Amino acid sequence: MVDTVENARTTPDVVQPWEALGLKADEYARIRDLLDRRPTGAELAMYSVMWSEHCSYKSSKIHLKRFSELPQTTPRGPLLAGIGDNAGAVDIGQGYAITFKAESHNHPSYVEPYQGAATGVGGIVRDIMAMGARPVACMDALRFGPLHSADTKRTLPGIVAGVGGYGNCLGLPNIGGELVFDSSYYGNPLVNALCVGVMRHEDLHFAKATGSGNKVILYGAATGADGIGGASVLASETFEADGPAKRPSVQVGDPFMEKLLIECTLELFHAGVVTALQDFGAAGISCATSELASAGDGGMHCELDLVPLRDPTMTPEEILMSESQERMMAVVEPADVDAFMAICGKWDVQATVVGEVTEDDRLIIDWHGETIVDVDPNTVAVDAPRYDRPQLRPEWLDGVQADHANNLPRGHDGAALAEAVVAVATSPNLADKSWATSQYDRYVRGNSVLSQPEDSGMIRVDEQTNLGVALSMDANGRYAYLNPYFGAQLALSESYRNVATTGAQPVAITDCLNFGSPEDPEVMWQFTEAIKGLVDGCKVLGVPVTGGNVSFYNQTDGINILPTPLVGMLGVIDDVRLRIRQGFAHAGDTVLLLGDTKQELGGSAWEDVMHGHHLGGLPPFPDFDAEIALGKVLQAAAKQQLVSSAHDLSEGGLAVALVESCLHGNHGVSFTLPTDLDPCAELFSETQARAVVSLPPQSVAEFTTLCADAGVPVRELGEVCGDQLLEARGFFTVQLDELRQQWQSTIPEAMQGA
Repeated sequence: MVDTVENARTTPDVVQPWEALGLKADEYARIRDLLDRRPTGAELAMYSVMWSEHCSYKSSKIHLKRFSELPQTTPRGPLLAGIGDNAGAVDIGQGYAITFKAESHNHPSYVEPYQGAATGVGGIVRDIMAMGARPVACMDALRFGPLHSADTKRTLPGIVAGVGGYGNCLGLPNIGGELVFDSSYYGNPLVNALCVGVMRHEDLHFAKATGSGNKVILYGAATGADGIGGASVLASETFEADGPAKRPSVQVGDPFMEKLLIECTLELFHAGVVTALQDFGAAGISCATSELASAGDGGMHCELDLVPLRDPTMTPEEILMSESQERMMAVVEPADVDAFMAICGKWDVQATVVGEVTEDDRLIIDWHGETIVDVDPNTVAVDAPRYDRPQLRPEWLDGVQADHANNLPRGHDGAALAEAVVAVATSPNLADKSWATSQYDRYVRGNSVLSQPEDSGMIRVDEQTNLGVALSMDANGRYAYLNPYFGAQLALSESYRNVATTGAQPVAITDCLNFGSPEDPEVMWQFTEAIKGLVDGCKVLGVPVTGGNVSFYNQTDGINILPTPLVGMLGVIDDVRLRIRQGFAHAGDTVLLLGDTKQELGGSAWEDVMHGHHLGGLPPFPDFDAEIALGKVLQAAAKQQLVSSAHDLSEGGLAVALVESCLHGNHGVSFTLPTDLDPCAELFSETQARAVVSLPPQSVAEFTTLCADAGVPVRELGEVCGDQLLEARGFFTVQLDELRQQWQSTIPEAMQGA
């Protein structure tokens, strides 16, 4: 028997499975108050997924409001779309707009690595499509437990294959990201995906159901029983190390259907037959209908019987909760329906009119001729509970910060320093990542200018003018563990610096905030400190937050992950032909170090690798004024074509920057260590706002004048050489061929037999 609205009014005492659907007692009571009756089964399903942590942001929304303090402009122009839209959109000049966003798919990727990661890519691509843009590139930031652990050997191959398999089939280049290992991610890998799209200003669209009588069309794949409550419920659950007892199905992706959906959608927009568009992500039809209706100027009436199904036995509750992939919902004027259907037919994309926009403020859904949903869509999509959860600075933090890495023993002789350089450079987090990135197509579409292993990815936007954009994704959970305020700012700093190092101008960010359980006051303190750090940092840098994602409940057996606020930075470059690569390019070039070096080993890669994963002290201190000055120097140097290479200093400090510049450019380097600090600190300190550049000797005077005018400290380190060696004069010489072999083998050897 169908549980209708009328039946719900006359049977108030029916016991309902609200707790099994993830609702709290007070939340269920609030639903009854809003409806002035008990919910039907379909309404209960809808509220449960839309009020989940993943969909409603009920523990984070009051803190995310702080991002509204930031100016809604970028250094390049107005912010065209921002927080609350499917994705942020930025004016980059010449009539072009860039839309970009990052999201998480952490828990589904643990349950089913391949499909979890693949559908994470698919979901973020549809967010970009929904804005009216053509997706042009993807990035991914992945985090796992220890490299040699059984959990990593289970999840890493599938997740990398899922990211590559889906993106490659879509014909989207994967141009950058991260691959990080730490014990805190054991049993809870992080899969953060970013997509960037390009459009003309006039092509920008918003998800708002307007115009009474306009038709609601569901198009794309049929609805199946996969992913019922998938991302919305999984992202609001914690895991046990052995795996959860209750696992909703993970969505199953079909990238070939998504490719058709992309081309079909772009033609629909170009034909002018779409009034509004919403992608299907977490919460499926529940989300698409309620969000479109709540954002519009009326209500919506839908016939659930009209939804094409892959499984005809599905109940209405299952249809509403299904997170089947490759689906979109459009609002179309009646006169345009035939043209809309014709375009869908051309692309072999199934399309069905399932309802229409109404004058009133109700969302009404019928099934078998009876009403099973009659709600105010705002109560579903907008008015979910808002929690100001308790926050508590951890008592253990003082002890951790007092145990500073600066006080750890360190070697000063040449042999000890050489050993440390090799150990740090070949450690899992800094070793060659091509085992993963070689599975991604980095050059499809022909507009990839920079990709892994460069500091940032870069895409050409206009083939005539060579206008382009650069993107970087960065986070450091070790820093954020020691100080979440600074940790978030350091992620912002590195992402800003990585983009600037290519010669691009940083203009805006998206974020992906990965934390443990919000019901833990210490986690909420970490989260709110990270938000404050990002807001304060963005104010100084002059970049807005365009949107992003919050992922809570990242814990296993009660152990929270390291707080991991990730920042995706967008930069603009007027001519991609002037971009700067990170590898040493010419023997005989002079090598310069930009920025001051301080003794800052807290949270460093040296501390992690050389002292048994020790983590103590304070992280490096951000210096946004210095970052801005460094960025201006590098942008000017790119325009004037003064430098041959540039590499930021971050994890691993000067040592790793030099190693990577050598290995990526296939040249050696001979350098003299500065003597302001002891040689270990000079090599491995992770002081911010620094970079290594190489340039022809005849350009040094002009470049140093640039630095002096900007107030950027500069000192000569040495020169690029043709010999395959890394020579620290007076200390050690490392043969690059031997180092390269170890650097390249770290991850492949660990993955043998995985």
